[in-house]
Amino acid sequence: MKKLILINLCLILIWNCDGKTMAKETKHQNRLADSQSPYLLQHASNPVDWYPWGDEAFEKAKEENKPIFLSIGYSTCHWCHVMEHESFEDSTVAAQMNEYFVSIKVDREEMPEVDHLYMSVCQAMTGRGGWP
Repeated sequence: MKKLILINLCLILIWNCDGKTMAKETKHQNRLADSQSPYLLQHASNPVDWYPWGDEAFEKAKEENKPIFLSIGYSTCHWCHVMEHESFEDSTVAAQMNEYFVSIKVDREEMPEVDHLYMSVCQAMTGRGGWP
């Protein structure tokens, strides 16, 4: 009987302690938290006040007369993870971005047309391009 109770307690504990639930309860969540994109969800707890690509972000930039900081990447990009760790998780960098920009995060795998447009402009202006 004691074994059965112990097994049930362990199962309840394991069932209630999944990483996603704990992360949502203990970390700051920005506007990317409701996204379906794996890449955007990776940035949902950044201190940067990220917006997904859309009217809300563009309207805010216009209302506040702020430039847009656009970050395009994808979930398996090594350098995107490095950039997140070195910059977007840094509270000092995030505070500057939040004060002076409307920051938009784009998953290039979900919005290839946006990626293509900005990559074409980058290549036309500099002769080369790449993300990040």
